Order: sequence, then C-alpha cells, then structure tokens
Amino acid sequence: MRRRSLMSQENNARTRVALLFGGRSPEHAVSCVTAAGILRVLDPAKYEVVPIGITRQGQWTITEADPESWSLSSGSTPEIEPSGESLQLARTNGGSELIGHSSTGAFRSLGSVDVVFPVLHGSFGEDGTVQGLLELADIPYVGSGVAASAIGMDKHFAKLAFDAAGLEVGPYEVITDKQWRRDRERCLRRVGRLAYPLFVKPARAGSSVGVSRVADEAGLVEAIEAAREHDPKIIIEEGIAGREIECGVLEGRGSDLPRTSLPGEIAVTAGADTFYDFNAKYVDGGAAELSCPADLPAAQVTAIRDQAAAAFDAIGGEGLARVDFFYTTDGRWVINEINTMPGFTPISMYPRIWGETGIAYAELVDELIWLALNRPTGLR
Repeated sequence: MRRRSLMSQENNARTRVALLFGGRSPEHAVSCVTAAGILRVLDPAKYEVVPIGITRQGQWTITEADPESWSLSSGSTPEIEPSGESLQLARTNGGSELIGHSSTGAFRSLGSVDVVFPVLHGSFGEDGTVQGLLELADIPYVGSGVAASAIGMDKHFAKLAFDAAGLEVGPYEVITDKQWRRDRERCLRRVGRLAYPLFVKPARAGSSVGVSRVADEAGLVEAIEAAREHDPKIIIEEGIAGREIECGVLEGRGSDLPRTSLPGEIAVTAGADTFYDFNAKYVDGGAAELSCPADLPAAQVTAIRDQAAAAFDAIGGEGLARVDFFYTTDGRWVINEINTMPGFTPISMYPRIWGETGIAYAELVDELIWLALNRPTGLR
C-alpha cells in the first residue's frame, strides 16, 4: 500500500492527470462528453492532462485533448476511434508507466502519471473493473474502490446494501439470464406481484440506457428483451408515486463525514407520460428542469442529506456519488439508486447541484483529484 499527497504548488510542479474516458459500455458517448466538461476546467497551470480514450473494442489510445472533439448533440455522438498505437499500463520497479506500442512493434514510454480520473460510465469502467486494474498498478484514482464501484453499479446488490442500512427500498424483482432462459413463465409470475406502471432496466447500466416504462402486461416481455440487449441481468421496479429528488455526495477529507449537496428536483417537461430518459439527461437541455434547492420543508432537506450520506457509506463509497430518491405523497423517502461516477456534462445534475450548494465545477474537480491523491491504494 502506498500513500501519496498532492504535489506542492510552491515548486510549480504540475500534477499529471490521466483522464480515462470512452469505454466498452453503451454509455461510451456520455463518457466522452463528461471528459469534455472536465477538460474545459482543468487548470493547465496546475495539471498536465494525458487524455486516454478507450474504444468500444477496448483499445486504450492517446486522444485529442480538445473538449470540442467530444461534444454531443441530437445529430452526432462522439466516438473514440481505433488508433495505430495502443497503450498499456506497465508495472515497473520504480512504479507504473504508460507504454505505447504501434502495430509495427515499436515501443515508447509516455512516462508515469500521478493520478487517474476514470470518467467511465457503465460496465467495464464504473463497475470496479478499471478500479481493480489501477489498484494492481498502485496508481491513485478518482472515485470509489473496487467493491463500492461493483455494488453501486449493480442495482440489485445496491438495493440489498441500502435495505441492510435501514433505507427504504421500493418493490422490485430481479431476473438473471439463466432464470429467463430456464423458465420464462415463472419469471413473469414473480413480476406479476408488482403493480404497474413498471420500470424495466438493465441491472448494471446507467444513463437510462435500455430502460423502459411499461404501463401494462402487454409490453412487459418486449421491455425485458430490450433491457437484456444491454445486460443479461435485469431489474424490474414498481413505479413509485412521488417527486424525483437527487442529492450529491462528496467524500469528506480524512476521517470527516461525507459532504452532501442541497437536494435537486428533476421535472421532465416533455410530457406527463415520459420519464427522465437518455435524451432528457444528455441531449435536450430543455427536456428537464432542475430546481435546487428543491422545494421541501427544512426537516426533509436534512432527512434526504442524511440518507444520501448513509447510502454512500452503505456501499463503502469514496470520492463522489449521486443518490436518487423518490419523495412520496405521504412524506416517505424511497431510495432509487446510487451512481458512483455521475455525469459531468454541461447539463448533468451532479455538478449543477453542487454549484447551487456553493462548490463550482472547477473547484469540485480539484477537490476530487485532491481526495484521490491523499487516499492510499490497496486495502483501506
């Protein structure tokens, strides 16, 4: 286990940050847009950025550092393209370094990095896989560790952790690939105990990818198959009548308690029968409205902030997270999910609610890097 501290600014040393984005998940484009947001605010006087893109096929490659290259619009989505040179993370006697190797067999060293900022969303990045690689390489990184990332990514296991911590979880059913292939009718009978409308989701995905709202039994199988295109394990949740409220969590320094943002409320403006889907989150800035702080009694603001911190601790969170709740008409808080690497796009909720709480985007990024550099790798 090695502990590192932030490089002194007194000697003008810049912190070398590897910004890792793209990836193999369906949230590839969202990751690119998150990277663009962070590239815009990293101070070049403080940081030397090494932009590393991961293609959908898993190739690591040096990419453009220009944030404009990774913009998202309704007409186009950013994509990490394959390169003639691949990167490898090599463990050496003196530490770890990035090695580039070309298709011709030539090698070059790109040196070491001080910290990795993995803005990867979804599987093969946010789920503990990349975190495990970085732990093996003994390189500090932003965000939760292996176990917390894996638990937070899997909506099923996250709900188990929340329930164990005393947080209220809504009714749900989980269908694994083997269960669906073995006995589809039995799976459907289990789902039959839930009240419509239902939300059918890949168990280990985010950004509303593969999510369907099902109003009645007629659309259930089609929604299940659509979710299974993204994850063989799916979760089916009973719709909760209530307001959708989100709270940001930022790890405390040292042994301090987690810090929480003011709660923000999401209102989808595109129609009464829609939900906060991919388009509303990342493409159409006018499809959803954020109110922060949400219009809640003071006691309820305290309650959601306390519960968000409890959810963060329940999974062993580090760095950052966004926790999503429903505030029901009878005054209950029902936790929906936790996101251990929430989006940092210009219209993403996490940086917006922290901005309303008093921590600006650039300051938030600085703090996350500080936390990573002042946290040991290995068991902790």
